[in-house]
Amino acid sequence: MIKKLDYRHDFPHPNEANDDGIVAFGGDLNPTRLYKAYREGIFPWYTIGDPILWWSPDPRLILHLDDFKLRKSLKKRMKHFEIRFDTQFEQVLKECAAIHRPGQKGTWLQPDLIEAMSELHALGKAHSIEAYYEGELVGGLYGISVGAIFCGESMFAKKNDASKVAFAVLVEKLKEWGYAFIDAQVPTGHLKSLGAIEVYRDYFLELLHKNRDVCVADEAWKIYGSLKLT
Repeated sequence: MIKKLDYRHDFPHPNEANDDGIVAFGGDLNPTRLYKAYREGIFPWYTIGDPILWWSPDPRLILHLDDFKLRKSLKKRMKHFEIRFDTQFEQVLKECAAIHRPGQKGTWLQPDLIEAMSELHALGKAHSIEAYYEGELVGGLYGISVGAIFCGESMFAKKNDASKVAFAVLVEKLKEWGYAFIDAQVPTGHLKSLGAIEVYRDYFLELLHKNRDVCVADEAWKIYGSLKLT
């Protein structure tokens, strides 16, 4: 039986998830609870009208940073974009919520989740990577930083390759800062094409526990200006 959360910020062990990967339901999106979920390998994912659902799927998709595949065609495209960090966090979330995705009706990024993520951003726990073309925000992604792990949440692109370029720059910076891997959560063909792999939940949790308390470089996430790509 799936556990219903109460006022306490406690979660069942991820291995108690049902076959679909749902660990629990209910509770709230208090920043303390939300960040604790990511530290335990759990994340919220639900649609409007449903209770908050908390997930820890098996298998899990992760990207070891050295496995990222930067194709020559994408590398050539990088010089056409300007990349910024954390300058329009909430707008990136809104763009991720609004983007049309084939086979998906509506969005799981509800206003209450955007608000909660924005609170984590204000606390320095959530970050956006933004791609600009001729001064206009045309792509990007956001996620949660947990020790030496970046938990990727969602991305959008309004111009070809915009989100891929932002992702490529993110990988480069995470490597510089001493991060271990990206938690990409749910398997997708797109992320697999970039080098992400499916792993068993137990292996993921082992990596999580090993890296969630690691301190990364002091300069991490302090890039507020634009990065010129060549």
